[in-house]
Amino acid sequence: MLIRELTETDWPSVKRIYEQGIATGSATFETEAPSWSEWDRAHLNELRLVAEDEGDVVGWAALSPASSRECYRGVAEESVYVEEQARGQGIGRGLLSALVDRADAAGIWTIQTSVFPENVASIELHRRCGFRVVGTRERIGQLRGVWRDTVLMERRVT
Repeated sequence: MLIRELTETDWPSVKRIYEQGIATGSATFETEAPSWSEWDRAHLNELRLVAEDEGDVVGWAALSPASSRECYRGVAEESVYVEEQARGQGIGRGLLSALVDRADAAGIWTIQTSVFPENVASIELHRRCGFRVVGTRERIGQLRGVWRDTVLMERRVT
């Protein structure tokens, strides 16, 4: 597996993998993938990665700013997605570990993420990569007309 920076040419694969996550109903509140330009604007340029296996993109991870306020410049929201057929092979852990390392080097002091409580694999992945549960946000949003909780997790530089 090769982990490298995500580029615009990766977007068709990244979008496909994102759409697989959306289809599960357990990965995101989003109901459709954005355009490249929308996705590109929302994510930090230097903190977006893909994992390749034999030349094929099989996963991605990226950070987006948690806020536009200057006081939160070192706080970012994290996303990590792995192709359906490639799950359980360590790709998510490789991506998230590499993203954390790059975030540390870039001066990010807090990485946060929200995970649906039913997505046990994602919660465990984040724990293995140094994240801790901060709390549960009950009925924080609706997905397809159903109120959903999220587990708020964070990794802080000490």
